[in-house]
Amino acid sequence: MMAPRQPGANLSAVRGYAASMPVSRAVTARGALAGAVAATVWAAQQPLDQRVFGVPYDDCALLGTAVTRGRWALPLGWALHVANGALFGALYANLAPRVPLPSWARGPVAGMAENAALWPATALIPALHPAGGELPELWGSGPALAQATWRHLLFGTVLGELERRLNAEPEPEIPAYEAVVSPNGDGTFESAAVAGLVVPEGE
Repeated sequence: MMAPRQPGANLSAVRGYAASMPVSRAVTARGALAGAVAATVWAAQQPLDQRVFGVPYDDCALLGTAVTRGRWALPLGWALHVANGALFGALYANLAPRVPLPSWARGPVAGMAENAALWPATALIPALHPAGGELPELWGSGPALAQATWRHLLFGTVLGELERRLNAEPEPEIPAYEAVVSPNGDGTFESAAVAGLVVPEGE
């Protein structure tokens, strides 16, 4: 028969797990910056990939028209898109070092994971989005899926590489020359050489 759990057992376990995952504000801020830059690159290149894939879909327009209509929809969509990228980057910077993958692969994998998680939601856009009837149909479209995959791959690659550089561990300092050549860390190489040439009396 199992012993009853103590009321605070689960809470203590959660606190212990959280304590083992320290969050650095500097690391988080640099990750947010990397995510914002990656989201900006994503949005800026959209006119190009629309021509390549033949799908006139704009993520910023999707976000903006979900909140408002008119001339402010696209600027607001840009702001929301960049903010989402910053939030994703902040989370990525704290979680990526714990992922057992090469550092260069973590960003692209994170982008692909986000794409796989969000793509099924495109099936709900026509019914739930305020401007659903004006947006191109994405669900069931091969070119649209390829376009979304490209965008998330680009975002993840830029995010991963930029965050890796911004949060790179500082290189260890090279010891002073004298400390390396001196056998006991006291004095210079020249002193040690002279001392070695002096022969004590009686020997």
